Amino acid sequence: MAESVSPDFPDPALYINRELSWLEFNQRVLDEARDAGNPLLERVRFLSIVSSNLDEFFEIRVAGLKQQDQSQSSAVGPDRMKAAEQLAAISRRVRKMVEDQYHCWREDLLPALEQENIRFLTYPGVEGKAQTYLENYFAEEVYPVLTPLAIDPGHPFPQLLNKSLNVAVELDGSDLSSNFAIVQVPRILPRVVALPGKGGAKDFVFIGNLIQHHANALFHGVTMRGAHQFRITRNSDLYIDEDEGSNLLRTIEAELRKMNRGKAVRLEVQKDCPPHVTERLQKVFNLDASETYDVDGPINFVRLASIIDDIDRPSLKFPAFTPHLPPALVEADFFQQLKRGDILLHHPYDSFQPVIDFIDQAARDPQVLAIKQTLYRTSGNSPFIPALMEAAQSGKQVTAIVELKARFDEAANIRWARMLQEAGVHVVYGIVGMKTHCKMALVVRREAEGIRKYVHLGTGNYHSSTARLYTDYGLFSARPVLGDDVAELFNLLTGVAKFPGMKSLLVAPFTLHDEMLRLIALEISQAEAGQPAGIFAKMNSLVDPEMVAALYRASQAGVKVRLLVRGICVLRPNVPGVSENIEVRSIVGRFLEHSRVYRFENKSDPTIYLASADWMPRNFFRRVEACFPIADPALKAEIDAGIEILWSDRSKSRRLQKNGKYRAFAPSKPENGAQETFLRMSLKKFAAPELPLEKPPS
Repeated sequence: MAESVSPDFPDPALYINRELSWLEFNQRVLDEARDAGNPLLERVRFLSIVSSNLDEFFEIRVAGLKQQDQSQSSAVGPDRMKAAEQLAAISRRVRKMVEDQYHCWREDLLPALEQENIRFLTYPGVEGKAQTYLENYFAEEVYPVLTPLAIDPGHPFPQLLNKSLNVAVELDGSDLSSNFAIVQVPRILPRVVALPGKGGAKDFVFIGNLIQHHANALFHGVTMRGAHQFRITRNSDLYIDEDEGSNLLRTIEAELRKMNRGKAVRLEVQKDCPPHVTERLQKVFNLDASETYDVDGPINFVRLASIIDDIDRPSLKFPAFTPHLPPALVEADFFQQLKRGDILLHHPYDSFQPVIDFIDQAARDPQVLAIKQTLYRTSGNSPFIPALMEAAQSGKQVTAIVELKARFDEAANIRWARMLQEAGVHVVYGIVGMKTHCKMALVVRREAEGIRKYVHLGTGNYHSSTARLYTDYGLFSARPVLGDDVAELFNLLTGVAKFPGMKSLLVAPFTLHDEMLRLIALEISQAEAGQPAGIFAKMNSLVDPEMVAALYRASQAGVKVRLLVRGICVLRPNVPGVSENIEVRSIVGRFLEHSRVYRFENKSDPTIYLASADWMPRNFFRRVEACFPIADPALKAEIDAGIEILWSDRSKSRRLQKNGKYRAFAPSKPENGAQETFLRMSLKKFAAPELPLEKPPS
């Protein structure tokens, strides 16, 4: 079924294909790897992020398109491209991106690293003590865990795991039952081996290269003609029928066991792999040349990120940064402070510690009666889990909405759900058929004046690690109107009821879409009446065709529309008669721009919402999302100031052109970027010690 398109704007030329738009986002990440203004090791990290992003893109998006094509589905987006057309366009675009990525590695990063005494060596070029070390390392650490797998009538082609590194081995001999074998590189082995060195020098060898040149040790008495590295990417989307699954947790566990064995969607081989070997692999995995990518260098840069943290060269990384605590939350009773007014945190510039303290203090406070929290993604050593468990064990009413279907976090969330249940926490998985994506926590406390509700609402996850890497807003409030709405939303998620309506929150899938359209329409009517009108929207993705059409109507009415969209944007700006008044920009930098901010001019009395939701059909109609207003004038002014800083970025910001490509502004110093400005502002605030940031976003 086609996505709904406004009859006012049916022309497919008015919409950019969402998959190609996402690839342009990944190009902007690659541009950061190519940017000599970034610290050298951070450029390597950006290169690894490009590979990680492509992995997920093929596992989910390309896999879905292949299924559509094979089933001859008629589903198309507003751009009207069929699945086969999209797959062909993706293949062409990714091929160019991969070529640029490896050119960046070979021609830019490797020479620059070598100048800093950081070398990535190929095994035949390693000599002397280093060669002896690697030979011993292979014999003692690698050889014992390798398994040669012959391919012959008695040994069918093995079921290779998703994203596993493998070596295809050609053997010579007329008396052999097979002249072909596979060696899978176990995931327990590091993908990059560090050689012992002195001083600041660092030498590395990729494990695939080491195995490739020692594979003959696995085939005694047989001549090896060649060994060639390759990698397979498989369909990793989970298929869950909640109506059929009597136990959602067990159903997802069963699907996770299948995930590594989905249908192949991409084959990566090193450039020197002979054509007949590539063709044999293509036949086995039922892939063709358009789905095969030759790489001139190491297969998969993802594992490079892990060694960057092990290289102690601060001058080659982003400067360490300490998030700060707002003065109101330093050595003060949390609940007393919230009675005085709302508190807004802007992560990662403001510390995430108050969010942890909010739940931790509530867990220990004898006056707290109940704690409720949503958990979409949380860190491996999450501080929220033990706090909720402690609260439940002390007799408090504790409820956790755990989203088992959070992509690639399913296994971790299952583990948390079981731990929480064993501790006496009421664990709920939300509404059937919906993902619970809203980020909210509720604390119910008995006080002298009566029962009071305290809430935290955020644009990002309760994840203490990504809170240091993603830009997000979080709001603390004791306002009764917000507390009542959050309490009602939790009751909706845990009970059986119809949507009761909200006084303050906009909630998907019930009211958010219609209210955003209403607010846009209001700006249109104000512009037509000659009153101040304007829209600013910051989000990760803009895909919903109805929202795009509404913005086109706003542009035609003279409303100035400023869109800051980090990733996918299907809206096409600067189209005469349609979108001249719309400007779209994207910021890709040290931190992952993740906050959602929606501002409507409203006759010079701005209406500002923060949200967990992007403007995508899935957020509007297939997820439970919370969009919350900012009422405090001082906080509105703070967000307004932040909007102008973002829009003034000339360093990491790029403008979307009518042709779907992005163009950088004239070269500008890194310190002119919005993120650097926020960092400088943060340094001027009252400081409280916290661990420094270590990584950029992934």
